Amino acid sequence: MYQAISTQLENNILIITINRPDKMNALNQTVMAELALAVDEIYSNHDIKGAVITGAGEKAFVAGADIAEFLSLSPKQGEELAKKGHVIFQRIENSPKPIVAAVNGFALGGGCELAMACHFRIASENARFGQPEVNLGLIPGYGGTQRLTQLVGKGKALELMMTGDMLTAPEALSWGLVNHVVKLEELLPKTIAILRKIQTKAPLAIARVVKCANAALDKDQDGYDTEIQEFAACFATKDLQEGAAAFTEKRQPNFTGA
Repeated sequence: MYQAISTQLENNILIITINRPDKMNALNQTVMAELALAVDEIYSNHDIKGAVITGAGEKAFVAGADIAEFLSLSPKQGEELAKKGHVIFQRIENSPKPIVAAVNGFALGGGCELAMACHFRIASENARFGQPEVNLGLIPGYGGTQRLTQLVGKGKALELMMTGDMLTAPEALSWGLVNHVVKLEELLPKTIAILRKIQTKAPLAIARVVKCANAALDKDQDGYDTEIQEFAACFATKDLQEGAAAFTEKRQPNFTGA
C-alpha cells in the first residue's frame, strides 16, 4: 500500500515508520501524502488506540526535507507546500488518540517539526534535534517556528533557529523538548509501554485532555472556557460512571469510550 512509509498494527498501537533509510528518511511529497493517509487511518480505525511515529534504521528519525524538491519552487508553490504540511501536522497535533514520536536519530528541519507535532517525544541517546533551515536561506515551514517556541520558550527557540545548531538528546531533555531519553534498543519498548498505560484510561477523557491542552496555546480560544465545557461533557459519558464505580468498588475500570 505504501512506498515511503510502513505501518504495523499490534495490540491496538499503530507503528508508522518513515522508510527511506538511504535518504535519512527525508520528507518528500510521497512521504507527506502517505503520512496523511496513515493519520487518517488513526482517526477512522476503531482498532487503533494510539500510534508511534519513528524512522527506519538507527541513524535518523527524519533528517529534514528532500531539498532537491525545493529548487524549482515559486513563492506561491512554497506557500502551498507549507499549507499542506500545516494541515497534516495539525491533524497529528489534534488527534483524539495519542501519537508519540520515537526519535531514533537525527530529527532536523521537517523531522523536528514532525516530532513536535506529536503529543510528546521519546528520544534515543543518539537523537539530535534542530531547525537548521537558515543554512539554506529558509525558515521552518511546517509549524516549527510556533511549536518550538511553545515547547522551549522564545529565547531558546530563537537561538536554535538562528544559529542552526543541533541539540543532543540530553540537551533536548533539559530544554523540555523531549520527555525521556533511553538507549536505542529501549526506544520502542518505552514508547509502547507509555501508550499501553494510556490505553487503560478513558479514551474520551484522553481526547478531551488533548483538546484542552491545545486550546491553551491557541490565541483564538479561551483555554479555561474549553476546559469547563469539556469537563462538563464528561458527565454525559458512561466512562465517568464506570470510573467512579470502579474507584468506589476498588477495582480496575473497564472503559468503553462511551
